[in-house]
Amino acid sequence: MIGEEEISEVIDTLRSDWITTGPKVKRFEEDFAQFVHAPDALAVSSGTAALHLSLLALGIGAGDAVITTPMTFCSAVHVIEHVGATPIFSDVEPDTLNLDPNGLRRQIEKTEKDLGLRVKAIMPVHLYGHPCDRDAILRIAAEYHLAVIEDAAHSLPATYKGHLIGSLSSTESVTVLSCFSFYATKNLTTAEGGMLTGHKALLDQARRWSLHGMNRDAWKRYGANGSWFYDVDCPGYKYNMTDIQAALGLHQLKKLTRFHARRTAIVRKYQAAFGVREELQVPSERSDVQHAWHLYVLRLNLDRMRITRDRFIEEMRARNIGCSVHFIPVHLLRYYRERYGFKPEQFPIALREYQRMISLPLSARMTDQDVDDVIHAVTNILEEHSSARSARPTDVVSA
Repeated sequence: MIGEEEISEVIDTLRSDWITTGPKVKRFEEDFAQFVHAPDALAVSSGTAALHLSLLALGIGAGDAVITTPMTFCSAVHVIEHVGATPIFSDVEPDTLNLDPNGLRRQIEKTEKDLGLRVKAIMPVHLYGHPCDRDAILRIAAEYHLAVIEDAAHSLPATYKGHLIGSLSSTESVTVLSCFSFYATKNLTTAEGGMLTGHKALLDQARRWSLHGMNRDAWKRYGANGSWFYDVDCPGYKYNMTDIQAALGLHQLKKLTRFHARRTAIVRKYQAAFGVREELQVPSERSDVQHAWHLYVLRLNLDRMRITRDRFIEEMRARNIGCSVHFIPVHLLRYYRERYGFKPEQFPIALREYQRMISLPLSARMTDQDVDDVIHAVTNILEEHSSARSARPTDVVSA
């Protein structure tokens, strides 16, 4: 959904004196912080970079543990390894597939008692754009004096109890950092890029880590009032966003509300069409949240079908509809399986739901005809391979 406004802004950047981190990155950070009502924002090269910087800013490293979900993309767990800490998985809720607060205390106490590791943070994912049970997680974090790093890669512009994800930087006793992704598939894109929100003091530390550990970036060194001198405070990384990327983000942010409205309209059509089918479980949206609808994930009731999930995806592809699976639980991936000895059944809900999920196309670019094509393809496959009757329209519960 790149429009002429973004293209013109990129061209303006290319014709300017700044193409890397400069005035447009600064504007984008300010606009984004204002949009989500965050105290401060740091634009970076990816959502993964934002997660990594959060761990570094919090001083998490060797001998520490971070509790997260197996139902996530692998990079969110890689960053825990990158700082020398240990990722500890806890299973997910059956409905939203977000981190289940009910298992957290057991995992915290088991990790510290049996493994001798200090749990320093909880990293929940607002999966598919549905906010996690934040209040419950914050209560547990406060009880054990842990930080919370929100993986908000999917969750722009989701809200929890009326507050946008990214607006919460701390409670009285819990430090909170929120990490966003602007990858090409996200609800707002800068092609590659991300944003970290939180308290200014922590983001100042993250900012130093994000650019080689230097205490002055190029804008501060070479701007009109800058000085060439800098010092290095830590062995940092190259995680800065460029003005070319920020040029896209400035206008994408202005369009985000419209993009979200279109995604929501598509979801309503999907819910109406698929909610009447006994073979399918449609996504839920709890009453105290606004779903960002980054992904639309159906779950197949395989006991009512004469087809596997993988065959279902092949059948969709044969009808020219691309689908995917989000995500392969991290404990099933070879590196983590071999390093930590995870067994598939160790996180039974994540395993069970992974085996029956399928992500349908969902984009603000989709036309009504595109949506109808997806619905027709799904229902056609069900007609051919169902072992259950369709539910009557009177059976439908409003989504």
